Amino acid sequence: MFTGLIESIGLLEGTERRGANLAFRLRATPALPDLQIGESIAVDGYCLTVTGGDGARLLADVSPETLARTTAGQRRPGDRLNLERALRLGDRLGGHLVAGHVDGIGTVRQVAEQGGFVVLRIEAPAEILRYCVSKGSIAVDGVSLTINQVDAQGFELGIIPHTWESTALSGRRSGDAVNLETDLLGKYVERFLLQRFPTGKQPPESKLTEEFLAEHGFLNSGK
Repeated sequence: MFTGLIESIGLLEGTERRGANLAFRLRATPALPDLQIGESIAVDGYCLTVTGGDGARLLADVSPETLARTTAGQRRPGDRLNLERALRLGDRLGGHLVAGHVDGIGTVRQVAEQGGFVVLRIEAPAEILRYCVSKGSIAVDGVSLTINQVDAQGFELGIIPHTWESTALSGRRSGDAVNLETDLLGKYVERFLLQRFPTGKQPPESKLTEEFLAEHGFLNSGK
């Protein structure tokens, strides 16, 4: 589990094939102290296992599933990638809960400066947008961000200078592909509601009143 707060930038120094897997060789700046072989690390938002290294340099294998579902297969030596170590119990949760399981790939359509912020417009598929809400959270290449606006084609983000300058997002340009992970809690809520109400019988939004929720056991009705 991660928070979407990037700890280091990884420079991709090289790749090599290991059977069906692709191995990444990364140099981390700053170094990640006490990095252990076998621990999880998020690389541009997808969770990998560290297979070697000393914190300044590290190795991680990328599975065929990850290559198929993320931008990992598009990365080339010299690319900068966002790195975040797994959350420890007791750490501050400064971003939002990020699983490191990419839901899909979006495309950057606009990068513009506006009032000291960087406005990023990302086009995304419908299966991603269904979980996007204004002022909700989303991880873009592993970075926890807040959605400003969402429409039928994509969403818009306002990124503060510190986040822009401290992550590999600063290297993204219009047309670039980015990894997207939607809010984990939203997906669980949807799953729960679909199980609670048979297909075709989900209540319209206007019916989600206190009376309706109590009737169907969502609130303590005193029974």
